[in-house]
Amino acid sequence: MTAQPDHPADRPGFTPPMGTLAELRAALGVWGFPGDLPQFEEELDALALDDLTSVRLLIQEYQHRVTLRCDPQAMAALTRSTEDVAFELGQKMAEGNAR
Repeated sequence: MTAQPDHPADRPGFTPPMGTLAELRAALGVWGFPGDLPQFEEELDALALDDLTSVRLLIQEYQHRVTLRCDPQAMAALTRSTEDVAFELGQKMAEGNAR
């Protein structure tokens, strides 16, 4: 039996490089949520390139999405059911009211 190489996202604190548009596009293609890359391209195409604030905010938004996808705790939180979250919130509210 041969050993399988570690998957980069299995390492704690892993985040793919996203310092350039090419790196961000590559990260979105591999690590992004389904549809992120085409949606990013569509939104980027709609922006005026001289509106640097909007371009920066869009890039940061999609970098954050990749970062979330690489964080096991964030993904666990995103996959929780509504009922589970509502139950936990109800418990915390009851504990707060009991004090």
